[in-house]
Amino acid sequence: MQTKTYHEQIQIDETIRLREILQTLPPFAKDYFRAIEPRSSAKTRMNYAYDIRVFFHFLMENNSFYKNYTIDQFKVSDLERLKPVDIEEYMEYLKVYNREGERITNSEKGLSRKMSALRSFYQYYFKHQMIEKNPTLLVDMPKLHEKAIIRLDTDEVALLLDYVEHAGEHLTGQSLTYYRKTRDRDLAILTLLLGTGIRVSECVGLDLTDVDFKNNGITVTRKGGNQMVVYFGSEVANALDTYICGDRKAATPLSGHENALFLSTRRTRMGVQAIENMVKKYARQVTPNKKITPHKLRSTYGTALYKETGDIYLVADVLGHKDVNTTKKHYAAIDENRRRLAASAVKLRES
Repeated sequence: MQTKTYHEQIQIDETIRLREILQTLPPFAKDYFRAIEPRSSAKTRMNYAYDIRVFFHFLMENNSFYKNYTIDQFKVSDLERLKPVDIEEYMEYLKVYNREGERITNSEKGLSRKMSALRSFYQYYFKHQMIEKNPTLLVDMPKLHEKAIIRLDTDEVALLLDYVEHAGEHLTGQSLTYYRKTRDRDLAILTLLLGTGIRVSECVGLDLTDVDFKNNGITVTRKGGNQMVVYFGSEVANALDTYICGDRKAATPLSGHENALFLSTRRTRMGVQAIENMVKKYARQVTPNKKITPHKLRSTYGTALYKETGDIYLVADVLGHKDVNTTKKHYAAIDENRRRLAASAVKLRES
């Protein structure tokens, strides 16, 4: 039996989970999710399914007409029975609601995503003339306010990496033992994130074979499954080489994790949450007033790259943005030779 890659297994797991969620939605909903399959990832469809399920639960809990409904009783015609005011009530409900004993709140971004999911859901049935009315078109979508991008300053980048290198000087006992086991790995991850701007999801999916020291590049699997080579500079190369030739080479991964680049202390592939926790652990020691996450490290890289090159299209390409307007909002078809400029343009620490 051929071993599945990390990304293939994630795709399988998300597809299975999506099917499970669809069992908790009205039967007609399957048509919509089948229709958007070619242009969306399983994860996106899974998130949309969760969001649509919230909508139907809202109707059963808050709309007198549907209070005795079960989820399988909903028909397509129920969508056009609703009026714009019902959609507005739902939008208000999303700000704070209870689900299985837990209080759920939505930020502007979360609220916007759930409303976009509902509008897309409605649009499918309206477009295919299964309903004659689309009340979501008569409701203003929630406004998204621009937020200042949190990122590390140049001196803070150096402070963070220096702290990871020398944190052991301030530790004792079990903390020191754990630090020694993970220092080179953590330094490699942080240097890689800061030196390439890759997403944390792309980082956890890296295999040993994705690292090419001859050309100083890593093959990452972007959102949607596309693969791309991202080039790195000497600082990233040194950190990766130290880790791979040292702790990673000495490790004995558990079955199924033999190819993983970054291993946990349990000898399994590190997950997204593990890297997020590691970044926060170190960052709070250096910049306690900034809530630094892997995504903030990505913003730090993008900002530095744009300052050094002034090329917004290069920044968009290296970060894997499909729409350059997304990049312009945050920072102000590139061939591989130009992309290589990104590898040496950003210095994390002065030599």
